[in-house]
Amino acid sequence: MTTPRFITFEGIDGSGKSTQSRRFADHLRAQGQDIVLTREPGGSPGAEEIRQLVLTGDPDRWSAETEVLLFTAARRDHLEKTIEPALAAGKTVISDRFADSTRVYQGATRGDLRNMVGQLHSLMIGREPDLTFIIDMDPATALERGLARKSGEDRFEDFGLPFQETLRHGFLALAHAQPERCILIDGNRTADQIASEIAAYA
Repeated sequence: MTTPRFITFEGIDGSGKSTQSRRFADHLRAQGQDIVLTREPGGSPGAEEIRQLVLTGDPDRWSAETEVLLFTAARRDHLEKTIEPALAAGKTVISDRFADSTRVYQGATRGDLRNMVGQLHSLMIGREPDLTFIIDMDPATALERGLARKSGEDRFEDFGLPFQETLRHGFLALAHAQPERCILIDGNRTADQIASEIAAYA
């Protein structure tokens, strides 16, 4: 019996984490594991509604403080409705983003909100992933890829390259601060090469 795990993928916009989270989920399913693949913001009906609020519209639509509250509300709903029930049922949960994104996007880049982010997480979420893959890649390449998708959910890409470079340094700092949980993956390679490395952690 495989112990259910909570696994997250993190990285800057356009880094390939969504592709790799899907591929890793498929890899584990092929091994016979019961997998729930989800995403943030989103992953539950209420959280998906909040996703539209935070990922679309003018870059300055929300203050950093309001963003933190919106992301935390979405994460709480996601945790209650999707993540915890799946883990309790013995399933492994793979999420494209989780709390580390808020720590980096709002805590490290949009004003010095680290303490607020940490306090809200402790109060309302209180869970860390068992394993986190942080996909690191060149910000200029990632930004070009992210904007090329034309997903309509590009509010953070619209902040520009300096913002993406700051995000990258935030994720690198996180990986170095929590090596027992975070695995840094070189994203400047083919999708197959990256997937092969990640599959070793199955």
